[in-house]
Amino acid sequence: MINKKIEAALNKQIEAEANSSNLYLAMASWAEAQGYEGVSNFFYDQSDEERQHMLKLVKYVNERGGRAHICATTEPLKIFDCLTHVFQDFLDHEVEITRLINELVHVCLEEKDYTTQNFLQWYVAEQIEEEAVARTILDKLKLIGTDKGGLYLFDRDINQITVTSAAGPMSE
Repeated sequence: MINKKIEAALNKQIEAEANSSNLYLAMASWAEAQGYEGVSNFFYDQSDEERQHMLKLVKYVNERGGRAHICATTEPLKIFDCLTHVFQDFLDHEVEITRLINELVHVCLEEKDYTTQNFLQWYVAEQIEEEAVARTILDKLKLIGTDKGGLYLFDRDINQITVTSAAGPMSE
């Protein structure tokens, strides 16, 4: 049976992941309305990925004998005005999610719930990758500046951007 304090913390993370999905859906919609098809597809995929992160937590809580709570999401308040700001918001949000995951791991260690702490290591590694992707994209946007040709190519190629994370498997 899952510890009630851990269950509550995991339910808080379920809410954060749902809100992340909603935020990225808003970013996708904005990008699509601006004609950035590649960026919109990137954020539609990010939104789906965050929903999968949420579902993984839901299933874990339920499998451990707890009860996952599905709450209403909050409406993103941010109005987007350019790609650089959208991706800065993306990075800022991922940094916040990393902070929440780290807090969750800390609670697990305090409560001596090593099973959940081990389960959360996937999220810890995922956050390293998410932040690296956001930083890489921001670096590319800084290089491009306001060049319309560069932005066109960026939009076309965004889904090809890859990052080899330090948290990933070692190549031989």
